[in-house]
Amino acid sequence: MTGCDARRKLLEVCIDSVESAEAAAQGGADRIEACSDLAGGGLSPTPELFEAVRRRTALPARAMVRPRAGDFLYSDAEKEIMLCEARRWAASDADGIVCGALLADGSLDCGFLREAVRATPGKGHTLHRAFDLCADPEAALEQAIELEFDTILTSGQQATCAKGAALLAKLRTLARGRIAILGGAGIDAAAIPAIHAAAGIVQFHMSGKKTVQSGMAFRREGVPMGLPGMSEYERQATDAAKVAAAAEALRRL
Repeated sequence: MTGCDARRKLLEVCIDSVESAEAAAQGGADRIEACSDLAGGGLSPTPELFEAVRRRTALPARAMVRPRAGDFLYSDAEKEIMLCEARRWAASDADGIVCGALLADGSLDCGFLREAVRATPGKGHTLHRAFDLCADPEAALEQAIELEFDTILTSGQQATCAKGAALLAKLRTLARGRIAILGGAGIDAAAIPAIHAAAGIVQFHMSGKKTVQSGMAFRREGVPMGLPGMSEYERQATDAAKVAAAAEALRRL
């Protein structure tokens, strides 16, 4: 298992484009989480995107395994897809995978997650924010350790890490260094020292997004390609300056 030292300072940046991966590297990120559709919460990246990211940056990169947006209760067909993806990442130069799944009662789907971990030997394993929707975080923490995940990405079951700091602190204490608690949601340079002071964690996950305007000169407004209300002529991308500020805040802890 490519585990991570829970005591080591780490800044992970989630990206869904090569441009964002390059900005994360430029800003001083320690690791990338490669996704598609961050606006939908982050889905599995294409192999082509992942390979391009690996060619253009030297950062370790974990690949998201998530077939759709929405909840984390998956059908048998969706689990088959996820296991196929996991096996593909196992055969790649990915540093690890990021996955999660729940049962209808809010507990971890340990049977499926065990299969996913076993399908990716020698890789790192992050249990993603499905953890934040589970019914019993303390039980899920112990299950994640037993399943041999090395990291839990969590906001402390709140909308942001600042609001979930009390649970983050409790999880860190209960983990006793057996698994890393990676704080994610609402992370920036200002949040890092405050959350560290409140929860004691030293590993953080951010997107560092900025709005990028389209280069299109001709524009046909009012014809949405996706969700109504979302502009087709602007997108979100990682800002190297925001990553750099967060990396400096982490360094100063």
